[in-house]
Amino acid sequence: MNTSTTAELGVVHPQRVSFAEPLALDCGRQLEGFELVYETYGQLNAERSNAVLVCHALNASHHVAGISADAAAVRGWWDNMVGPGKPVDTDRYFVVGVNNLGSCFGSTGPTSTNPATGEPYGSDFPLVTVNDWVQAQARLADHLGIDCFAAVMGGSLGGMQALQWALAFPERLRLAVVIASTARLSAQNIAFNEVARRAILNDPDFRSGHFYRDGVVPRLGLSVARMIGHITYLSDDDMAQKFGRALQGKTQLDYNFEPEFEIESYLRYQGEKFSTYFDANTYLRLTKALDYFDPAQSTGGDLTAAMANARCAFAIASFTTDWRFPPERSREIVRALMAHRADVSYAEIDAPHGHDAFLMDHPVYHRFVRTVFDRLATQVGLGVGA
Repeated sequence: MNTSTTAELGVVHPQRVSFAEPLALDCGRQLEGFELVYETYGQLNAERSNAVLVCHALNASHHVAGISADAAAVRGWWDNMVGPGKPVDTDRYFVVGVNNLGSCFGSTGPTSTNPATGEPYGSDFPLVTVNDWVQAQARLADHLGIDCFAAVMGGSLGGMQALQWALAFPERLRLAVVIASTARLSAQNIAFNEVARRAILNDPDFRSGHFYRDGVVPRLGLSVARMIGHITYLSDDDMAQKFGRALQGKTQLDYNFEPEFEIESYLRYQGEKFSTYFDANTYLRLTKALDYFDPAQSTGGDLTAAMANARCAFAIASFTTDWRFPPERSREIVRALMAHRADVSYAEIDAPHGHDAFLMDHPVYHRFVRTVFDRLATQVGLGVGA
């Protein structure tokens, strides 16, 4: 096992590619052209056999690992997972992180200029799906000269993309790594997303999605939406351990509607911070993409039948305290794949952090991912670091 964990990727510069050929979308519309922003880590080998695509979750981006080149110098959202000597070892693998269509971090989305009007798309940007993202990512793979990924991986919404890759392009990946994810949202999850969207849509500053032209931002709605989402990412035990019923900066109750408990103050802070950098139109579209994802829709709800087209191996992980995408949702995918005698590795990890556990460096979780990628390295002839 490679143990050079002290090495770092350092400063990473984003790259941009434009595609002129129209992209037909699942909603019936098409983008006449689009741009994708991406980052790469490590080196693509001569055989082009060591590429790994990392798909991001709802509020993340192409900046997976290393330090961003901008003034903020932000560390990548999965920097504990991707890098030299880390579970996804960039001394062996060429890792690609891509920002999805409809996002607000550089790829074509609602904040981009609509060529038909010369103004930001706003609410005129079409609704996109997980499959639309995968189709666009496949074009990026073509641009990079990658015929087959060694692995496509992601957590949460990113895991949905890894699953869709296995179905849409079964010959273009060896391994799908699906972490803290699901093959379809429950009614409860769709309900949470709808409440979050209504908070944005009902904000007076949303202005039917064209708030850019007026120089305003629906910060209140976006903040509330983030607070709702954030609650679902944490487990009850984690919240109890971090906050309990502790008061915020005082020893007795004031009996008013300002934050009195630490958890209230924390949620408000997270919501307000989120509203300063994330786009409301993007949030609406990404939560809809979550709602729409359902590979079994075309097979009458039969997930086993839907998985028949998959050819790659799978590594699937869930977390015991994740009540947003609980282990049963991962087991459902495992059972559907095993019915087709697929090569499946599954880990159900006892971690206290709820859904956000997929972002943490839990030792059992990271050991599972490292083992999966060590085995993959042997299969594709990369060798295993000493």
